[in-house]
Amino acid sequence: MSPLTRAFRSRVGGALASVATVAALVLAGAPTAQAEDVRARQWYLDAMKAEEMWKVSTGKGITVAVLDAGVDPTVPELRGKVQIGPDMVGDGNDESADAQYGDGHGTTMAAYIAGTGAEGGLKGLAPDAQILAVKVSLSKDEGFFSTVEPVTQAIRYAVDHGSRVINLSIGATGVNEKHEAALQEAVDYALSKGALIFASTGNDGHEFAEQPAVTPGVVAVGALDTKGKVAKFSNYGDHVALAAAGDKMPGRCEEDKTRFCTKFGTSGATAIASASAALIWSAHPDWTGNQVLRVMMETAGRNGPVPSKYIGFGGVRPAQVLLEGKGDPGPADVNPLLAARGQASPAPGGSAVPKNSPSPESTGAGGEDGRSKESHAAPDTAVGSGEGGFPLWAIVASAVAVVAVIGAVVAVSVRRRRA
Repeated sequence: MSPLTRAFRSRVGGALASVATVAALVLAGAPTAQAEDVRARQWYLDAMKAEEMWKVSTGKGITVAVLDAGVDPTVPELRGKVQIGPDMVGDGNDESADAQYGDGHGTTMAAYIAGTGAEGGLKGLAPDAQILAVKVSLSKDEGFFSTVEPVTQAIRYAVDHGSRVINLSIGATGVNEKHEAALQEAVDYALSKGALIFASTGNDGHEFAEQPAVTPGVVAVGALDTKGKVAKFSNYGDHVALAAAGDKMPGRCEEDKTRFCTKFGTSGATAIASASAALIWSAHPDWTGNQVLRVMMETAGRNGPVPSKYIGFGGVRPAQVLLEGKGDPGPADVNPLLAARGQASPAPGGSAVPKNSPSPESTGAGGEDGRSKESHAAPDTAVGSGEGGFPLWAIVASAVAVVAVIGAVVAVSVRRRRA
């Protein structure tokens, strides 16, 4: 067992919760000044033909819910972009910025999705999308710890307050059947209302299943490196559905949030996948979530048989849809991921959101861990950069249902592994 895994194992009420990082942003070098051209370091935007896509779609009209340890709405690139939803875990006694907004993980995820790039900040892949921030975990010195209930409540809340896309750059293992069922019900509710849920697979570089990524209906996202190969740290398995850029990405430093550090992980990859869905949906507002997901799966970059357990149906390539007009949206009421796994799509409808959920508050203003052991994942090779993917964009696909495992108390964690 690695020191990191040991550091984040905790017994709660007699149940051992194994906290797995799905949120991987890592401090890999010296921080850089705010004045530095951060946009120049966002290599994945150029690889994905972001500038060209923004002439067609910028994510306008789409709300993406970021369920994390909080999002800071005051950073320049997110001013006026964030609607603050309820704190599902806080007791309301700590008014400090760190208690409200965490250590920057959720803020960086939101910026990857919808940052404007203002004042040298991060530019999001869907810069005109809006963010609904719902806090589902507490920021601690050694990670984020929470129960399952905040996540299930937050999913319902996000859907009932206009979110078409839900981003979950968090994950955990070691939970019981009762909470597994509660999470599945929340996911089914979101799908029945037409939303899409993206969750990170984790950063141990092993074949490993975490919640909520393994919950049927959730789009589990793995990470690719700068060469378009499956990243060494990216967890893999039959549940992986898609992959996206997740390596050597700039993000706000933990110690000084006015500066930027080099990050990596499936957390960032999940945010890029969520932003890709927002771009496509904005350009095709009459499509259902099933249709958006179907074209994402059909146009994903891959160079081999599918499915593959390393990067799912391939690396997301929204440029194929927006610039090339590729992808058949197909039937509106059939979830393509569940169908591929021989499972039925949730019927329209769903149970109501808990009545005690607080209302959102508009702001009016507008790694945490490091690389784990070298992965045993095969370094799939990619298709050409001219197709709106990564240079040497290597992608193989994967999709098989893995039964969700959720416990009485889940440690939803962003572990810090120093590089």
